[in-house]
Amino acid sequence: MPDISELMTNLITVVQILVAVLSGFFVAFTIAIVVWTFRDMRSRSRDILAQILAALVVLIFNIPGLLIYYLMRPKETLAEGYERALSEEALLQDIEEKQACPGCKQAIQSDYMVCPNCHTKLRKPCVNCGKPLHLKWGICPYCGTTQGAASVVAPVPEEETVPEKTL
Repeated sequence: MPDISELMTNLITVVQILVAVLSGFFVAFTIAIVVWTFRDMRSRSRDILAQILAALVVLIFNIPGLLIYYLMRPKETLAEGYERALSEEALLQDIEEKQACPGCKQAIQSDYMVCPNCHTKLRKPCVNCGKPLHLKWGICPYCGTTQGAASVVAPVPEEETVPEKTL
């Protein structure tokens, strides 16, 4: 029959090995979550102080620190923010480039005088040069003519050509 002191020695050895393995796992796990936190924060912020503080919170508090980090971290990465800004800019450019009729919202071109779909008046012709003007404009930006019935400018008469005398 085995001696009690021998069993105690074996039990202590098994417990020491188990504690060493669990301690190694805990240290490796802690290092892994600290590195992951630092990399994740680096992808979300350019501020080095915020990156270091996030890693320190996880290092000091371990799993509760990771939960605190999850609650406090920025919701989007820098790449996601950049992509969102690009898509918003592209949408704004599409909106600015595409003109629509105020009456029927159909696509129109910038030089249309009347909407071809609903016949809404979009522009008015300049009284002098005939170029399309916005309805609110009081002066033509192309020829400088003031718009309105009282400001009609008479066209400049062309020089009359005098026939040459034949000899």
